[in-house]
Amino acid sequence: MRVLVTGHRGFIGQNLVKYIHEHTDWEVDGWEWGDTAFPTVGGHDWVFHLGAISSTTEQDVDKVIKQNLEFSQWLFNACKINFVNLQYSSSASVYGLASDFKETTAERPQTPYAWSKFLFDRWVAQQQPAHGCQVQGFRYFNVYGNLEEHKQDQASPVTKFSQQSQSGTIKLFKDSDQYLRDFVAVEDICRTHLKFVHVTESGLWNIGTGKPVSFEHVAKLIAAKTNAQIEYIDMPEILKKGYQAYTCADLTKLESTIGPQQWISVEEWLKS
Repeated sequence: MRVLVTGHRGFIGQNLVKYIHEHTDWEVDGWEWGDTAFPTVGGHDWVFHLGAISSTTEQDVDKVIKQNLEFSQWLFNACKINFVNLQYSSSASVYGLASDFKETTAERPQTPYAWSKFLFDRWVAQQQPAHGCQVQGFRYFNVYGNLEEHKQDQASPVTKFSQQSQSGTIKLFKDSDQYLRDFVAVEDICRTHLKFVHVTESGLWNIGTGKPVSFEHVAKLIAAKTNAQIEYIDMPEILKKGYQAYTCADLTKLESTIGPQQWISVEEWLKS
């Protein structure tokens, strides 16, 4: 099997390439935005499309649309022409301020990033993949794990709090006991991608644990582990508009496709 991973130097991309090497004998090619040419799709069995502007605070709409939507459309068409299967990363941010998180829930994107993901999901649903090829989209919930340190302010709370704890103080937004997110370990993301290689079905699926925990809970776990203090601060204005206070993946569709899964909890991940 030969696969192409776009965004292979990013957080999830690095982890996926590592996971593939550790669990398969597949040949892996990588491509990153900024390379001299668009990737060669022909000759691959699967494309794992993870490359995107992932910043939820990016305000350059033209840049986001160009990289996240238009390039993704080009890649879909290249896969169709070359009869190559495609998996791509979407995002739970498309649900916006919803309280229900099924794949059929009306989307309410709040940021350019979320809009770019929603628009590609919508566009894919209107297309017909090549006969015999699968196109599988995954709405990641709040992914965390190793190799995301370079994301800085865009890193997950698990990584940010762990980094802050090294100085002895974790900075936590006020009322963070009321902000609950579905934190999913990057290892579970990678494992799910590989499971779906054996699924002969196209569609869109949530990937999360279905068990949200609060930001404060995560901070207290890390503080207890590192003997750090917690300092409560005001939320920056740029984050207040459209801030998701709650996410929880509805896994009904995913479990009906690949069966019930064992998800790594934040507690288990921090102990590993």
